[in-house]
Amino acid sequence: MKVEAKTGENIIKYAHDNDIVSVDLKFVDLIGRWHHVTVPASYLSERLFEKGIGFDGSQNPGYKTVEAGDMTLVPDPTTAQLDPFWDEPCLSLICDLHEAETGERFSRDPRALAKRAESYLASLGNLDDLLLSPEFEFHILDNVYYTSEQNRCLFIVNAPEEEEGSHVSAAVVTPGYTLDRSAGYHVIPPLDRYYDLRTEITRLVEASGIPVKYHHHEIGGSGQCEIEVLFDTLTKAADECLWIKYLVRNAAYQSGYIATFMPKPIFGEAGNGMHVHQYLGKPDKSLFYDKDGTAGLSDVGRHYVGGLLKHGRSLAAFANPSTNSYKRLTPGYEAPVQLFYSRGNRSATVRIPEYAVNEREMRIEYRPGDATANPYLMFAAMLLAGLDGIANEIDPGDPVDEDLLKMSARKRKKIPNLPKSLVAALDDLETDYDYLLAGGVFTEDIIEAWIETKMEHDVRVLDRRPHPHEYVLYFDL
Repeated sequence: MKVEAKTGENIIKYAHDNDIVSVDLKFVDLIGRWHHVTVPASYLSERLFEKGIGFDGSQNPGYKTVEAGDMTLVPDPTTAQLDPFWDEPCLSLICDLHEAETGERFSRDPRALAKRAESYLASLGNLDDLLLSPEFEFHILDNVYYTSEQNRCLFIVNAPEEEEGSHVSAAVVTPGYTLDRSAGYHVIPPLDRYYDLRTEITRLVEASGIPVKYHHHEIGGSGQCEIEVLFDTLTKAADECLWIKYLVRNAAYQSGYIATFMPKPIFGEAGNGMHVHQYLGKPDKSLFYDKDGTAGLSDVGRHYVGGLLKHGRSLAAFANPSTNSYKRLTPGYEAPVQLFYSRGNRSATVRIPEYAVNEREMRIEYRPGDATANPYLMFAAMLLAGLDGIANEIDPGDPVDEDLLKMSARKRKKIPNLPKSLVAALDDLETDYDYLLAGGVFTEDIIEAWIETKMEHDVRVLDRRPHPHEYVLYFDL
């Protein structure tokens, strides 16, 4: 439940008046995973909101080394929520990261970076706010087992909505009302088994002060769901991303299920994206709109799209930062594989929603991203790519409204490709990052730390391990 408190003093009073037992201090690491430290409510003081509490930052990838790991968490009182999952009343606060010795903001703190992006946009003076609305796609599963050891590597997923997914043993009898692969889009009960859970999640999200546009069963016939929320500013939208993922996972767990935002958890099924609707302007006037413009876009809108497309390959290093991301970005699943924009074409990198074609609602939808992204970094990088497009009047060309699978190979080759792997995206980031340095939002240090962290903890780790399917391909050669 959202706590309407703007200062530390208000939080202290709220905790006292509502018999709060614990205060959970949440913070994000470089790759986008939440961590927490919990203090008793008696520890709340003005000093906590001014000086923070110390912790070891060396255990978080990309942050600190062991010999100089001391950092402090300083809670942001405007992020206060009553956590719905604790047995005793618990107040949740998102924290900013500070240097223990100097008290200065930690330069690699993703939340600080997002705020720098908002400050840079404000400094330009003529573009108002960037408003963002993510779509959250995830799978709800009965049970999952996975392991990766020296002599064993496997996963087993039980998705009871899907007939094939339910066959975990020969003794299992397939229940009625099962879904074929990729046949789950907007199905109704009893085919849709998770509508009550999604409704409960929606209730929790809205109680948190985040308006929900809708929820529904997604196309995947294996418990794939979607919740879409309304617009908010960059840092708040990133905060909300992590909070919504927290609500989804814990609500599913309390209901006896397991939720995952993994981009491609099941072979042959649709993957989970995190499409992000973007809107520059005031709440009632989009700077992207021109009724006479190509695809209804103003020059500002076209150039913003041009920036996203020009930097699309390096942007993927933040929007699709897992090796699994690129198993989703394959042809045939409404996931982008090439860099173009379109009115309505869902295989486009940037889609112009045809139901939002007026001055108040005009926006663009960036479709490659997924929820393995650190939202603070992803949202800031998207903004900077778009602003670079505006500053340099980058022309995105004409929209492509054809089905790429039906297009001639000769014509399709003229359209640039998204990277086909994480290592390719990181390589592109190494050669195309100047646009990220505008306004001091990103630094070369952060970009280098990101590349090295993803190479060490994602790419190299997977490269060194045999894949189970390699046994199918090569064991008897």
